[in-house]
Amino acid sequence: MRRLGNVFAFFAWAALVWNASAHDPGLSTAAVTLHTNRVEVVLGFAVMDASEIVELDKDHDGRFSGEELADGATRLKQAATNALEITLNGQAATMTSARCEFDDNFNATISLAFTGGAFTNLTIRSKWLALLQPGHRQLLTLRDASGQVLAERLLSAKDDRITVEVDPEAAARGETHSFRDFLVMGVKHIWTGYDHLLFLFGLLIVTRNFRSSVKVITCFTLAHSITLAVATLSLVKIPSRIVEPLIALSIVYVGIENVIRADAPKGRGYLAFAFGLIHGFGFASVLRELGVGTNGTRIAIPLVSFNLGVELGQVAIAAVLLPVIWRVRPYPMFIKRWVPACSTIVALLGAFWFVQRLWF
Repeated sequence: MRRLGNVFAFFAWAALVWNASAHDPGLSTAAVTLHTNRVEVVLGFAVMDASEIVELDKDHDGRFSGEELADGATRLKQAATNALEITLNGQAATMTSARCEFDDNFNATISLAFTGGAFTNLTIRSKWLALLQPGHRQLLTLRDASGQVLAERLLSAKDDRITVEVDPEAAARGETHSFRDFLVMGVKHIWTGYDHLLFLFGLLIVTRNFRSSVKVITCFTLAHSITLAVATLSLVKIPSRIVEPLIALSIVYVGIENVIRADAPKGRGYLAFAFGLIHGFGFASVLRELGVGTNGTRIAIPLVSFNLGVELGQVAIAAVLLPVIWRVRPYPMFIKRWVPACSTIVALLGAFWFVQRLWF
């Protein structure tokens, strides 16, 4: 029993040493529009990502004042000369204009224009990705002058360019690749979304059997899906500054309830669904604030594939965790000591994230 208990002690300890910022998808956007002799680009970055390119929080107080953002917009505009490298038929395009602004949610929008001769071959390299955190992804959407999507692709620091031939076949290649990339991104996101994982762990550690576990996971999954659908349709928008502390509070609640009612608390399906909606907004609000879904229904495919990836990643983790829980559950010491101990750590870590997200 001591050896099995050490497994859960290690899991709880690992949660403490994981990245405390927890929920950071690292996603930016690049909307590229092609014209006969020019290329227009609109880059979208969350304020925290933009602050990695140029310093925005000069007084290091954890807040971004209007003056700091105005100065940051100027410096982002100046740095934009090194944001992209565009070649048309092998010839470098010339950047002719740049402007930058921050919206009400502190997201940065950088608009660029490039000129060159007529072209049929286009290569775009996103050079700013090398300045951002490892794992950051940039959704690049390529359209013609009429708005028809020619290609969509997720770029990263290790795969920072896209080359396309401007013809109908390019569209098919882009859409297929986009679904696969978003599927993989969804899996990776849940595997590194430590707040979501800790919440799920808190729910599953007190489940009795396969049936109760499936009920909890299903309710959590449905809640995620509903939230993403609502966000796609722009029916409800909740700022991240509200959602993120609520996610942390949901972790605190589950941990405390486990301590008080350790032996399979009732109503966990309803609880998973209610809090799952909040966790889903954690995904959806980030995607919406970064511009995903603002260009019409075509973005539904990336959202569906991303959500599917999230759920596949969640099921994979549950498949590893649940057999261990069910194996040690028959031992009296598991319910008496290990569930309260692990749940206390869950609640404490949730409280830490709540304070961090609310005041820092």
